Amino acid sequence: MHDVVSPTLEKNGLLAALHPHDREIFARAARIVRIAGGSVLYEPGDQVTAAFFPLGEAVASFMVVLEDGSSVETAMVGREGAIGGIVSTGHLASYSRACVMHGGYFARIDSNALEDLKNRAPGIRDLLSRYADCLLAQIFQSVACNAVHGLDQRAAKWLIVAVDRTGSNRVAMTQEHFGALLGIARSYASRLIQRFKRDGLLETRRGALIVTDPDGLRHRACGCEQLVRNHFEQVLRGVYPPPVTSDEPPSFNA
Repeated sequence: MHDVVSPTLEKNGLLAALHPHDREIFARAARIVRIAGGSVLYEPGDQVTAAFFPLGEAVASFMVVLEDGSSVETAMVGREGAIGGIVSTGHLASYSRACVMHGGYFARIDSNALEDLKNRAPGIRDLLSRYADCLLAQIFQSVACNAVHGLDQRAAKWLIVAVDRTGSNRVAMTQEHFGALLGIARSYASRLIQRFKRDGLLETRRGALIVTDPDGLRHRACGCEQLVRNHFEQVLRGVYPPPVTSDEPPSFNA
C-alpha cells in the first residue's frame, strides 16, 4: 500500500453524500492509499483496526471461509460503500475475509479516528448507520439468491454487479477465481463462461473477463441486484452506482 494524493473522496458515493463540512473533517483523519487486486485486508479473527472506502473502480469482497479452507463471496463492496467496523465500537474481530477484488484507490481511516468522527459529527454517524442497513440487505438478498436461483442467473448477476461497481466492462479475474466466488469447480466455471461467450455476452482475456453485452447479461441475471439497488435508493438515494449499458463504449482499464 502506498500513500497517494490524486483521487478525491467524492469518488466514493458515501463520502460524496456527506455535508461538505463533514467530508472535510473526514479528509483530515483519512489517507488515500492504493491497494493491489488480491490483497487481503482482514482474515477471520483479525482485529479490525481500520475502515476502507473504495474510490472509483476499486472493489473489495467479503468472503466466508469454510472448514475445508475454501471460501464463498457474501457481498461485494465498491464505490457505494465501505469495509470494516462501520457501525461497531472499538476494535472487534473480523468474521470473514475481506480482500480486494479489483485494485485501486481507497480512503483508509483508523477505527479510533472513525469512532471519534461519529461521536463529533452526527451526519457521519447517520450516514454510516444507513449504509450498514443497506449492506445487511445486500447480504440477506445474497442468501436468498443462492438458495433459489440457478447458477447461470447468479453468475450473470455477479458479473453485472462487478461491471456496475467498477464502471468498466473489464472484470480482472481468472476462471478459477470466478468459480471460487460462486462456490463451483473451475471446470464448471469454464463451461459456464463458454456458454456466455457463445451467446455473445462476454469474451475472455488473459486474467480477465470482458463483458461485451451488459444489457443482455442483465436480462440473463436474476432480479436480486435490482432489489438491492431499490433498497439503496430508498435509504441512500444517489449513492448506488448507475448501471453500465450496452450503449456505452467498453472500458478495458485495469
